[in-house]
Amino acid sequence: MKFKANTRRRALEYEKDLVQQWKKNKTFEKSIDQRPADNSYVFYDGPPFISGVPHHGTLLSSIVKDAVPRYQTMKGKRVERVWGWDCHGLPAERYTEKKLGLSSREEVIEYGIEKYIIACRENMVQTSSLWEDTVDRVGRWVDFKGAYKTMDKEYMESVWWAFKELYEKGKIYEGEKVLMYCTLDATPLSKAEVTMDAGAYQDVTDPSVFTKFKLADEDVSLLAWTTTPWTLPANTALAVNKDFDYVEVELDGERLILAKDLVEKVLTDAKHQALEYTIIRTMKGEELVGKSYEPLLGEDRGANAHKIWHADYVSADDGSGIVHIAPAYGEEDFAMAKREKIPVVHVIDENGDYTETEWKGENVWAINKTIAKTLHERGTVWKIDYIRHSYPHCHRCGTKLMYRAHPSWFMDIDGQREQMLEQNGDINWFPSHVKKGRFAKTIEQAPDWNLSRDRFWATAMPVWKGVDKSGKEHVKVIGSYAELKELSGVELEDYHRPWVDDVTFDIDGIKYTRTDKVMDSWFEAGSMPFAQFHYPFENKQKFEANFPGDFIVEYIGQVRAWFYYMHSMSVALFGENSFKNVIVTGNVAGNDGRKMSKSYGNYTDPNELMDKFSADSLRFLLLQSPLLNGEDFALQDKDVGDVARKLSMIWNMYDFFTMYAEVDGWEFTGDLSDPSEQLENPLDQWIVSRVHQLNHEVEKHMDIYDIPNAIDPILPFIEDASNWYVRRSRRRFWKSGDDTDKNNAYRTLHYVLVQLAQIVAPFTPFLAEELYQKLTGGESVHLLDWPQAGHVNELVVRDMETVREYVNQSLSIRAKERVKIRQPLASVTVPTLGEFVNFEDILTEELNVKKVIRGKELSLDLAITPSLKREGLSREVVRHVQSARKAAGLNVDDRIKLSLQTDDDELVSAIKEHASTIAAETLADKIGDAQYAHEATVKVEGVDLIVTLEKS
Repeated sequence: MKFKANTRRRALEYEKDLVQQWKKNKTFEKSIDQRPADNSYVFYDGPPFISGVPHHGTLLSSIVKDAVPRYQTMKGKRVERVWGWDCHGLPAERYTEKKLGLSSREEVIEYGIEKYIIACRENMVQTSSLWEDTVDRVGRWVDFKGAYKTMDKEYMESVWWAFKELYEKGKIYEGEKVLMYCTLDATPLSKAEVTMDAGAYQDVTDPSVFTKFKLADEDVSLLAWTTTPWTLPANTALAVNKDFDYVEVELDGERLILAKDLVEKVLTDAKHQALEYTIIRTMKGEELVGKSYEPLLGEDRGANAHKIWHADYVSADDGSGIVHIAPAYGEEDFAMAKREKIPVVHVIDENGDYTETEWKGENVWAINKTIAKTLHERGTVWKIDYIRHSYPHCHRCGTKLMYRAHPSWFMDIDGQREQMLEQNGDINWFPSHVKKGRFAKTIEQAPDWNLSRDRFWATAMPVWKGVDKSGKEHVKVIGSYAELKELSGVELEDYHRPWVDDVTFDIDGIKYTRTDKVMDSWFEAGSMPFAQFHYPFENKQKFEANFPGDFIVEYIGQVRAWFYYMHSMSVALFGENSFKNVIVTGNVAGNDGRKMSKSYGNYTDPNELMDKFSADSLRFLLLQSPLLNGEDFALQDKDVGDVARKLSMIWNMYDFFTMYAEVDGWEFTGDLSDPSEQLENPLDQWIVSRVHQLNHEVEKHMDIYDIPNAIDPILPFIEDASNWYVRRSRRRFWKSGDDTDKNNAYRTLHYVLVQLAQIVAPFTPFLAEELYQKLTGGESVHLLDWPQAGHVNELVVRDMETVREYVNQSLSIRAKERVKIRQPLASVTVPTLGEFVNFEDILTEELNVKKVIRGKELSLDLAITPSLKREGLSREVVRHVQSARKAAGLNVDDRIKLSLQTDDDELVSAIKEHASTIAAETLADKIGDAQYAHEATVKVEGVDLIVTLEKS
């Protein structure tokens, strides 16, 4: 294979061309098919929302999802990669409602559930071309045509199977608990989905009130504190701590009871000035426990209501030391109410509107402050303070969430918590601190999983209920469409609401009707490992042979979400973890460190960024960034440009190689074997050893999913190859003839560049492919195995490392003393001389010194004699002539006629003394005083020099 100079293409050109080439040649498919099915590597791809748009965050995970499978494929694994779409849940519903002009659950019902579901489906079937184009552009290989959708009938049937399996194992139950609840969407949410991303908790200002609860048959009131005035109409109890000291005080003619330690903090006016009061008596909280008080708003809530109870969670850190209890709207309150049989009263409907009191029909969030002010005006509330606190909001619609007791279906996490922690021990996490940190803590603190949602567009919960003649409720959970058909005689095209709602059946004279709840979309996501295969109805052997999965990667928010839910379901269904290796990334921030936002204008569109610099440089930057250590990273355009510049050194070496290979007619014979044994020049031995070291370092870290440390040595190697090996080998390529050393230099540089193409292939697939094809004519670097570790000559590597350190130290001395490198010096003294590398040749050339002396420590002789001065001037002349050659458009091997004219005696002497060297360095046949075609006037040490030249 022959080589031709000037064949380098711009990244934008070859990247877009290679996308089409790979598709035309089915290179991705070939890379899978050539690997045996019994050596598979299973990668789980977390599906994005089909209604979303690609952004830097999703591209980050896509890049990692491409790099690891590419590497594993080169290691001989069969890595099938199938895209998936998350089509269900609130994001999809919000997307549809926005297009339909709807804004609440009530409006959806008024619009018509059937029309709404049809609209949801149509929106989710929209073209995926935007995603496909962007994923192609970033170089990711994935099968879009075979993509699964969570709304597919087959996928949902697998979800039904999982639900029934867990129900029959006693791991799913129906109950009522206080849950985070969105009044606009009219559905409960799980804590994990609310807290998975920053921003769900927002700082808001709310009224906090000190409310008076008058003791029954006593002219004294307890002063209870709450930050949720809207819950006061649902009050059924008060709580104190039996061990605290409480005081009864007289203030403005009325008597109040509160915690002794909080008196000074509470009894202040609007300007926080202390009020005058008298302490009547002191008592223990235990004295208050069991007493009754008058209903706050005059509404008697029945037996066991309006009493004072002891609660350990009552604090003396803030408030009044007395807690108002509205069990329907607080987790701890609800638990105590269930334990002590305290009435639980709901005063707000599922849409957040009051169902009783004078505020009936008003929305809770619109009327909250009014309630506080009204009760204050009436004297029921003693004082209002406004507090700034962090409060949860719906992660999809932004509405404030309430804690609300709600009937739901739950998965028993507590019963398998220890097993989940035990199975976590088998998972390899990167970064490793997530394993026993965030993930373990998520498991340790997780409540039972709320599985049901009071929504529409999701997998219908497969629960049918019937009531017998005695009024007893019966439950039937369905695990397949066939089972439902056997019971009902009905087979549906679509098992979404509302059509599945209409399916009923009779068993033993009892009519069963489906509950109108749907599944949490995280239950669907957690089912992905098996549901994508329609397991257990199809692909049973394929799934079971390849479970658990080998690898997953997502950003850190998914630790509490998808990773957790998948782990929960896998342990519950199969008794083991669902994945073996996981990479957790940080968040990609805008160039100002804030969240990426169009309104901030703090990021460049990824496609624009890739077109400007290259997809490979964006990939490389993100893969080597702190993101892969789970840390956040502010993406700056200039950083992408900096990586692009450094990667371009590979093409500089390619240009150098092809330029001289064409001149000399050097050809590639197809031999890509390790040339180490044939190499005699220490420089060749060194760079081949270095590329073998690079291979080992990348492989070592990729095998443990440490991508940052795998990538870390690549740019330093490119720097070594370009700025040391190629630069120091230039004369070997320049010299005429066809000797062994020159041929070895060609073979070495070609071998190193091909090896480099293979090593960077997982990270920069376009550059690697372009380089490999141009250097070998081969079909694709991505069809190759990972290169075998070659020979490393440790002795040569060590010597070269030492001499380069001497060079760097000496150059630092020159820079500090402001002595240019083109100015020759008499000598350098170094502590050691190489045994396997000729230090003298390297040091004299690199440091521009006349001799090398061995001594105790490194030093430079900085004395400049007239002779050294003249030689330094000649070096400056050579530099200017080379620049003039380039400006004249001459080829590197063109010989020239050269004229050098100056009025400076010292410069004239320098040119005469070193005329032969100047001529040799610049390929001048002779140096005269004639006038030639190309002229340039330059400065040499402040003196004018006229350079004229032309091709001989």
